[in-house]
Amino acid sequence: MINHHRRRRHLIFLATVLLSLALSEPDIRTGYRVTVAIPPSYIPGFVGRAYLMEAGSRAPPDFKVALSAEASGGGNYSCSLEVFLGDVKVWNSGHSSRFYVKDQCALELTADGDLRLKGPDERIGWRTGTSGQAVERLQIQGTGNLVLVDASDRIKWQSFNFPTDVMLWGQRLSGATRLTSYPANSTSFYSFEIEHGKVALYLNHGRSKYSYWGFAPSLSRNITFVKLGNRGLDLFNYKYKKIARITVPRSEPPRFLALDNRTGNMGLYYYSPSEAKFAASFLALNATCDLPMSCPPYGICTLSSACSCIRMTRKRDGTGLDCGDGISGGFCGEGRPAMEMIELDGVDSVIKDGPKRVNLSKEECTSLCSGDCDCAGALYSSRLRECYVYGIVIGIKQVNRGSGLSYLVKVPKGGPARRGRSGLKKWVLVLVGVADGLILAAVVGGLVYYLIRKRRKTALAAGDGS
Repeated sequence: MINHHRRRRHLIFLATVLLSLALSEPDIRTGYRVTVAIPPSYIPGFVGRAYLMEAGSRAPPDFKVALSAEASGGGNYSCSLEVFLGDVKVWNSGHSSRFYVKDQCALELTADGDLRLKGPDERIGWRTGTSGQAVERLQIQGTGNLVLVDASDRIKWQSFNFPTDVMLWGQRLSGATRLTSYPANSTSFYSFEIEHGKVALYLNHGRSKYSYWGFAPSLSRNITFVKLGNRGLDLFNYKYKKIARITVPRSEPPRFLALDNRTGNMGLYYYSPSEAKFAASFLALNATCDLPMSCPPYGICTLSSACSCIRMTRKRDGTGLDCGDGISGGFCGEGRPAMEMIELDGVDSVIKDGPKRVNLSKEECTSLCSGDCDCAGALYSSRLRECYVYGIVIGIKQVNRGSGLSYLVKVPKGGPARRGRSGLKKWVLVLVGVADGLILAAVVGGLVYYLIRKRRKTALAAGDGS
């Protein structure tokens, strides 16, 4: 049995992959320290978790605070302070920068009021920076806000000021903050941002970011901050007046807003007591092909929501379809293969806000991307004579012909294609529609088979009758 006593050191040895302590305290005072031991050898999937505090929320489930050590891949263990709503992680000290440790993961609230995560040899990996501010204790509020307070309960530090990928009920976000989420095995990341004229979702890649969803108040009114309330996400101006709302269609109030690290979708979630789980009451994007990374780089989301590769060659790695086959940014320099531009008709890009040039021909748009070492592709609108340049080929979806859009992609020179009138190699949607074509062929084949069988049965019945 583990006892938590203030002003004493604690060592929690983990003999199993997950340890859940039944004991918790209403607050943690200065001089407190707790340590989670880490296995001497790496165990994939290991999670060691010590629950330290619990607070009743306005409705079940409750909030819990935990010190966690987790296997993070590559033979490393990460150490973090976390907040949970039920079983959902809603805040993590290591969200943007992980603290890797060996042997042990320790949490300490020092005598002078600084909350710290430490590894072996007292190495500090994360801190609140509140030394000398008269901090007396760490608390978890009923809203899920983790706070350091003084003797008069004045807040000196709070987790709400350091958002991760979740926004809780009652929490505010302004233009100075944003939500971020990080897909596995990717150099890109998603963000939910508050701007003067809109709230928007972005795919961030390198120094560029591309929007793929947005919501703007009417009459071009400016947004100062947003707050998650009982009926949805409320948008306010600088006078604290509500000017717009993203409304949830259900009577249950949303408990949190989350930015999914796999799809990049933003959702508002309520708790269902009958099913004992959270469910989405609102999703920003409801179609698979509208998600920015529904298909891998150099893949196209077809009309049947399947993925097809732009290039003739495709391969599968351990995580799924690989359409890029080694293509990456930085198309110039020694050792790089010669590149050329190909054209895709009947496709669009779900990511917007790339660098734009206007009053250009398709040939000029092609040359613009071809001569730019960081350009991987470009979207050209013949109707608007606009050229959008992208540093990543992602978020492409098939659309009906006649849209006036052409997607220009930079690929290794010499691939099979036919040349159009503009001199560009064209990848006609035979490739794009491979999956759809197979589905259509199966449907047509089944229909033909059914008609033949039916005709034979009719003929046999007629023969028996005579």
